[in-house]
Amino acid sequence: MAKIIGVSKFERLFREAAGLDVDKNDLARLNDFVRQKVYDLLLAAQATAKDNQRDVIQLHDLPLTLGFKESMRAFDGLDTALELQPILDQLVALPPLDLAYSYEMEAELPRLVGGLTVALARAFKILDPKVKNPQSVHWERAMAIFDLLF
Repeated sequence: MAKIIGVSKFERLFREAAGLDVDKNDLARLNDFVRQKVYDLLLAAQATAKDNQRDVIQLHDLPLTLGFKESMRAFDGLDTALELQPILDQLVALPPLDLAYSYEMEAELPRLVGGLTVALARAFKILDPKVKNPQSVHWERAMAIFDLLF
């Protein structure tokens, strides 16, 4: 299965977002995390679209907090572009949604992935300000926090 983010972009994102050193062994964890959290966001957006009696998920259906939007803006400032197709390929492997998403929504998926990646990197530093290379315990704690919120 294709990776959502390549190794070099992954390493650069974590270094620029939070001063962390990660390696290709951490990449599978990140891809699993991002795939699941994007899917969770899309499920919530689908519920909103259905509640509003629409048959397409719109960008404004996503339950994005101010903090998450800030992480997306921080990602924009890192000058790292992510490709849409690997993200779509990962989502196809998950249970299908009942509704399609708009072109605007689809186009925003790379920013969602980037925002999640920045937020995760920064969460590691909040959990342990001295961490330089996140270990399994850091990944588990950060993912548990995100599971509470998404």
